[in-house]
Amino acid sequence: MTATAQAAPAAVSSDKGTYTYIAVFSAVLYTVLLIAPVIAGKLIEQFGLSPVQVGTLFSLELGAFSLATVPAYLWLRRMNLRTASYIFTSVVIAGNVVSGFVDDFGLLMIARVVTSLAAGSITVIILTLSGKTANPSRAFGIFVVFQLAMGALILAVFPSLFAGAGVSAIYWTLAGLAVLCLFVVNRIDGEVLRTAVPVAAEAAQRVPVLKAAAGMAAVLLFYIALSGIWSFIAQIAAGSGIDLSASSLVLSLATVAGILSALVATALGETPHRKLYLAVGYAGMAASIALLFGSPALIQFAVAAVIFKFAWTFILPYLLSTLSSLSSGAHLMNTTNLMIGTGFSIGPIVSGALIQSGGGSFTGMLVFALAGVLASCALVLIAQRRTTTEPGLTGVAGFWIAPAA
Repeated sequence: MTATAQAAPAAVSSDKGTYTYIAVFSAVLYTVLLIAPVIAGKLIEQFGLSPVQVGTLFSLELGAFSLATVPAYLWLRRMNLRTASYIFTSVVIAGNVVSGFVDDFGLLMIARVVTSLAAGSITVIILTLSGKTANPSRAFGIFVVFQLAMGALILAVFPSLFAGAGVSAIYWTLAGLAVLCLFVVNRIDGEVLRTAVPVAAEAAQRVPVLKAAAGMAAVLLFYIALSGIWSFIAQIAAGSGIDLSASSLVLSLATVAGILSALVATALGETPHRKLYLAVGYAGMAASIALLFGSPALIQFAVAAVIFKFAWTFILPYLLSTLSSLSSGAHLMNTTNLMIGTGFSIGPIVSGALIQSGGGSFTGMLVFALAGVLASCALVLIAQRRTTTEPGLTGVAGFWIAPAA
């Protein structure tokens, strides 16, 4: 039996372990971003917070989640990834336990920032490992699917489950869920970043600056546009005279559509038709934004919301796999994590400012988002490059591939 034939089953087994790690960690750790609607009222009640203070707390958590990218430039290629995962998961567990005990808002902010930094550090590992698999689009699809599924579960179950409990019970539940993550850490190859690509080979494969910049800008604009629209989509419905119960039902259906589209992308996996899928997804997203102009009636609003969420989560795995295909190194995907967090932060702020400057009209925001989506599409197509495959492998030669939000 040849070495190549022996290596193929090992690679498949390794990928399965990586997929398991991605699925469990993305479902559990992204709860730090998903519990906001559930926990806000309890924080106000227990700590006597103002809406500004609650918003500040969540902004700090999201910011720390993204800024975990910065120290990762120093440790990502130097630490064993299993060791790093055990350390950061332990910090997440401890941070959630401490969050449940503190009775001072200042201490709570410190606990949440530390917890989010650790969770964000594991996200960096997830994104990097995703590119190291033989099927990055599938891995990124898993990353997205399990986040969405956990988000739907939290919004459906947590409000009733913790209706009579304090905020501590929620934080301690998150700590318990994080403990489960410890059991899948041994499924990954902790040395993959130190053994997969020699430094000299990695330097030879370095992507042109233009392609890397185009890819980073595509991710940034994509997240600015989608977070800006999604943050105010309920207000668009209200401004069109659609009542809250109807718009809530529509957004629930849109969430289901998002899960389905991510499952489709996961099932399709890495494909030679990636450029086509991206173009179709972006076209759908642009069309959905166009449907929101004016004062859409209920049916038009429902079609727009469902297409928007379906296209958004269908695009994402292929967008991320495009970025991962540009380089065999870890730092490009690390930077991608920073672009995601920055886009998430900028989108709602810019959209809110455009709505306010327009006297409550959503037209300026929609024009801005539509331009961002079209620009992101153009940039990601620029970032695409021809890839080669080795016999028996699907993916990009000489680099990693795999799942994600």
